Amino acid sequence: MATIKATIMSNPIGKWYIELHDIQKDIKEYCLDFEEFETKIALLGEPYGGDIKVEWSAEDNVTKEQINEIRMNMIAYEQRVKQEDEELNQ
Repeated sequence: MATIKATIMSNPIGKWYIELHDIQKDIKEYCLDFEEFETKIALLGEPYGGDIKVEWSAEDNVTKEQINEIRMNMIAYEQRVKQEDEELNQ
């Protein structure tokens, strides 16, 4: 299982973005929205057959509202992935 570190960051104008860091290959990708996160996390997981663990963290300047927005997007994403898996396994 590969580890991808996802760090929530905030730019100077207060917009969040996510830094993805593939620890094993020392590759970093940046996501400016959650759709981009979904695409890039899938691409980073491909060499590992999708067998990845995402470790989340946030910089100190990230607000609770930004974290909550990402958390809500993550919940919706996980539900979609679970539903797709269930449909494939029927």
